[in-house]
Amino acid sequence: MRRTPSAVAVGLLALLPVALSAQTPPGFGPAWDAVVASWDAASAKAGIVGGTLAFLRGDDVVRLDTRGLADVATNRAVDDATIYHWASITKTFTAVSIMQLRDRGLISLDDPIVKYVPELREVYNPFGSMEVVTIRQLLSHSAGFRNATWPWSRGEAWEPYEPTEWSQLVAMMPYTRILFRPGSKFSYSNPGIIFLGRVIEKVTGDVFEAYVDKNIFRPLGMRRAYFDVTPWGLLPYRSNHYFLRDGRREEGGLDFNTGITVSNGGLNAPVPDMARWFGFLLGAPPDGVDGDRILKRSSLEEMWKTVVPIGDTDIGRESMGLCFFLYDDGTHHLVGHTGTQRGFLSFFVLDPAAGVGVVAVSNTVGTTPRDPDARAILDRVRSGVVDGVFPLFRKETP
Repeated sequence: MRRTPSAVAVGLLALLPVALSAQTPPGFGPAWDAVVASWDAASAKAGIVGGTLAFLRGDDVVRLDTRGLADVATNRAVDDATIYHWASITKTFTAVSIMQLRDRGLISLDDPIVKYVPELREVYNPFGSMEVVTIRQLLSHSAGFRNATWPWSRGEAWEPYEPTEWSQLVAMMPYTRILFRPGSKFSYSNPGIIFLGRVIEKVTGDVFEAYVDKNIFRPLGMRRAYFDVTPWGLLPYRSNHYFLRDGRREEGGLDFNTGITVSNGGLNAPVPDMARWFGFLLGAPPDGVDGDRILKRSSLEEMWKTVVPIGDTDIGRESMGLCFFLYDDGTHHLVGHTGTQRGFLSFFVLDPAAGVGVVAVSNTVGTTPRDPDARAILDRVRSGVVDGVFPLFRKETP
């Protein structure tokens, strides 16, 4: 990577752009710089401690721009090696793992979830038998399960952040109900994805983390990607996370454990490792990697077909495929996901036809209505790139 001098600096939070060698169309530099400058200024004003913004062409990181600090206490700046927590973007790895099992004939997407997770028979389903709830419905967030994994927290300091063991989820099942007729509509559900993680473990005999490491991380060369607690050798690269409470900054710590919810949101990695994942999704895996040996292109494209509609957004009509959010403006078809956990916020959006994508992540969130909306900043970045940068590459695409 070639590090270039900062073009924008706001206060003590310096912008550190990294430019790589991938060829870009005319106008890319000014268009991207405008997005980065807006992001940097808004983040500085909001008190966002640190973050990274990257533009991808296939698995090439065309631009990687960093700002601020990964850790305030040690004055450690964000750089291209900084390891972030990716929260619900983990779900895309879980979904591709499920499709791997399907493609190998080990499961069917139309199998009832109770075939692999029989404990779910204890869930109350006012619409019929739990036998009608399928793996496909869990992948598309249309099975009728609630959103939150642990919905009864009272905010006590002694309470665990998430359930840590499978037995705790099992204990909740008799007190869980299906909220709408399965398959009838979209409703985002963290528990539904955790149940898919259980399917992977039951079918393969591997714990979820080991399965993904062997079948996705290693083939793609994602050497610094891992789940939950950071390996000792990588701690110097791990980003802290921060909360703003009425304007006061609080440190969240370098590590936390997502417990049994790991398949729903336990992933940590630096942006260049994630670029290998997004390159695979774009059909341009790293050199020497046969993407079809991870998952056939036709299976990925199957995941990017609408299963249930969601509504209108600033980048097009939103729907849910098989664990990927889809955006359609009538001409272009985009694929993406977001991640939100503790102080980390992230998103990626890919334009598969043009072969490009954008990813952004930050390490600070506000917790009261008086604190700045960090998600709104990333939403503006997403819109700016989709409207102002992606079209430059579409002109080059036959």
